[in-house]
Amino acid sequence: MKVGKGRPAIGIKPDKRELERLYVKESQSIREVAEELSCSKDMVYRALQEYGIERRGKTRRSQLKAHKMVYLKDEIEKKGYRQVAIELGVGLTTLRDYIRDNK
Repeated sequence: MKVGKGRPAIGIKPDKRELERLYVKESQSIREVAEELSCSKDMVYRALQEYGIERRGKTRRSQLKAHKMVYLKDEIEKKGYRQVAIELGVGLTTLRDYIRDNK
């Protein structure tokens, strides 16, 4: 009997187009993608690997330092967190954490 490694993937495997839209174009985190698609993070990881979609590194926050905090807060007030995160190419959670940590 063959034993699998890791946690079982829960839910239906995400469609490649949907995964590219949420993870690549909207820069959502793996956790956010999993919640939106009602599947586990492990299922998202496996789908990314199977479809050959490269995972982002954890160094995205540093690019937020290129913008002044006043600018970021003004843009968030006008457009909202999600739209600003998309425009800057960072995850929604990354942007929220950056704003919270730099108050």
